[in-house]
Amino acid sequence: MNTFQQRVAATTAYQDSILTKCNKPQAQGNGIYDRFENPIITPAHVPLTWRYDFNENTNPEFMERIGVNATLNSGAIKFNDKYVIVVRVEGNDRKSYFAVAQSDNGVDNFTFWDRPVTMPETDRPDTNVYDMRLTRHEDGYIYGLFCTERKDLELLENTSAAEAQCGIARTKDLVSWERLPDLITYSGQQRNVVLHPEFVEGQYALYTRPQDGFISVGGGGGIGWGLSKTMENAEVKSEVIVDSKVYHTIKEVKNGQGPAPIKTAKGWLHLAHGVRNTAAGLRYVLYIFMTELERPWVVTHAPGGHFIAPEGAERVGDVSNVVFSNGWIADDNGDVFIYYASSDTRMHVATSTVDKLIDYVINTPEDGLRSATSVQAINQLIDQNNSVR
Repeated sequence: MNTFQQRVAATTAYQDSILTKCNKPQAQGNGIYDRFENPIITPAHVPLTWRYDFNENTNPEFMERIGVNATLNSGAIKFNDKYVIVVRVEGNDRKSYFAVAQSDNGVDNFTFWDRPVTMPETDRPDTNVYDMRLTRHEDGYIYGLFCTERKDLELLENTSAAEAQCGIARTKDLVSWERLPDLITYSGQQRNVVLHPEFVEGQYALYTRPQDGFISVGGGGGIGWGLSKTMENAEVKSEVIVDSKVYHTIKEVKNGQGPAPIKTAKGWLHLAHGVRNTAAGLRYVLYIFMTELERPWVVTHAPGGHFIAPEGAERVGDVSNVVFSNGWIADDNGDVFIYYASSDTRMHVATSTVDKLIDYVINTPEDGLRSATSVQAINQLIDQNNSVR
């Protein structure tokens, strides 16, 4: 074989070994969820035909022509009995795009569909699109809400100045997408916007994250809530904060809704991310809370501390010390698949059940906001344990 043939064979064999690798839970869990040993999606999973020119005449050394930097922040949905995630794929050029991958069991052997998503643009083209949240709404559509990033035209001289808003698209098959106008709000920029799966007061309900600038949420912020009469020209005229930032907690700097919440008999389960500042930079973790069934904007239970934080190799990557989730799947049997990215580089899965998550969210002590109350909670647990021995 010549160089071209050797490289094609070796590269194909390497990817095949990754695509067919079995995944299993880590040996020691915490009883709340099981982390799995291997990432489920990495840049190496992206189809070779998206990255390489297979024509020996034009690419005799079989060089990679279009590189992939990261595969991260994926929306998730059960579709045609498959576990489907819409992955944010970031190229070496910093531009992200969406691509659909599926698995039979939700924990390994994820493979991408034949082509990435062709997302229509509005009359104001996107510079970058990323972090899609998927919601199967009771109106019959699957909605994808994502961040659309564009240059801030008021700060032309600053090449880093950007504007983030909520892009909206809907589909029935995850192949053909209808692009709708961006969400209109009156709070500056928006990120991490999520559509609630049911109508509320006859309107579409959205979890928002109002912020003053592209990076900074400003003095306010938190997970917001608002209603829109339509998604075809979505407009939230008034936002209330469901879950706010709090000093000296995991969500001191900012926080945002992850995927759409899961409906349970006890209330809506929410997965969110919280951010605090450290000497090494921002640290992103995940946390869970619950809201009322009839009033999804009213928090009923809020366990203290993080639910999932980066561990081991997860802590290293393109943007280190980060976990982020915008997708989970609740099966009819109560199993829950939590899809999260680590350090803006790769995708992972953790599994739990609805019952376990309800137990966790209801029975984990809330953050008392002081060291003294943390010790008090520990002493209460010790006393309780001593009483049953």
